[in-house]
Amino acid sequence: MQQAHVFISGTVQGVGYRYFVRSNARKLGLTGWVQNVEDGGVEALFQGEKTKIEEMIALCRQGPM
Repeated sequence: MQQAHVFISGTVQGVGYRYFVRSNARKLGLTGWVQNVEDGGVEALFQGEKTKIEEMIALCRQGPM
């Protein structure tokens, strides 16, 4: 099992970004957590297979829109 701790900045609060991350992580079979941070960004921890984590990180870069 691998893990990745990521910080996402930009327009990510108030646009359903945490829901987007959570639902896609579940679809990929990843565990972990996601939360808003004070600076307006989002922080997440993903645990699972390396290829699935890489896929999730690519989705985070793409965003929900």
